[in-house]
Amino acid sequence: MGEILNTFQGLADGFGIAFSLTNLTFALIGALLGTIVGILPGLGPSATISLLLPLSFKIGSPVTSIIMMAGIFYGAMYGGSTTSVLVNIPGEAASVVTCIDGYQMALKGRAGPALGMAAIGSFVAGTIGILGLTFVAPPLAEFALKFGPPEYFSLTLLGLVMATLLGGDSIIKGLIMIILGLLLGSVGLDPISGAIRFTWGFHMLQEGIDFVTLAMGMFGIGEILYNLERVLKAELVTRKISHLWPSLKDWMDCKWAIVRGSLIGFLIGILPGGGAVISSLVSYAVEKRVAKNPSEFGKGAIQGVAG
Repeated sequence: MGEILNTFQGLADGFGIAFSLTNLTFALIGALLGTIVGILPGLGPSATISLLLPLSFKIGSPVTSIIMMAGIFYGAMYGGSTTSVLVNIPGEAASVVTCIDGYQMALKGRAGPALGMAAIGSFVAGTIGILGLTFVAPPLAEFALKFGPPEYFSLTLLGLVMATLLGGDSIIKGLIMIILGLLLGSVGLDPISGAIRFTWGFHMLQEGIDFVTLAMGMFGIGEILYNLERVLKAELVTRKISHLWPSLKDWMDCKWAIVRGSLIGFLIGILPGGGAVISSLVSYAVEKRVAKNPSEFGKGAIQGVAG
């Protein structure tokens, strides 16, 4: 009981500081800057914070600086989903799954609902994650520390199985993707033995192949080649962007997807090394499994963006 009271007391003190006009202003500035810089493909939240870190040096209060950095982080996370929806290029690693259905929605003139639902889903998931860590951090930390090699192997195997389902009706395609991903992930220094694997004498490959760089190449270059192959016509057909905000039907379709995705992200995120990539893959695969019409996934299903 005493720990709960201390938690509420800490929350009250934190809200008293965070809700000041100065800190709210810098949180807004950080979110705007993070969104603008995070739109650039390949940067991601970490690089965005590194680029904008000098801006915090002139701020007098360290608390205000941290609040602005938090705004930059969340803004950069949303900026990564913007490029995924609009140009089919993931801004950061966790936005790779957003490309699958978000870009298809944009081609149908529904970029607005896709971006809106991505923002709402991120907000709800972030709020649930913060509240969960605030109230149940000690027992969750003890649970996470009990994870050993067998548990991580099981979690990795679960992620690979879920990724196989992304191949659609063809399990063979999914298995080929998994094998190719494992081969590419084997490049670089072995984290246990330190042995150099599959670098072929190139020193820049010793750190491995960056996931964001690979995703940008796979999605971005593929889209460029696809556009080059199409025959140019004199008459261009443009789709009007209608309904910039998610409709009531979109809300009803996505409410449970947001809840499930938030819980999955929270549970996997507390594990050391879990990360947003595994969470997004597992969440997408779960939504595809529980959907009434799984065939819509990959063709512009808004649940795939929200989850």
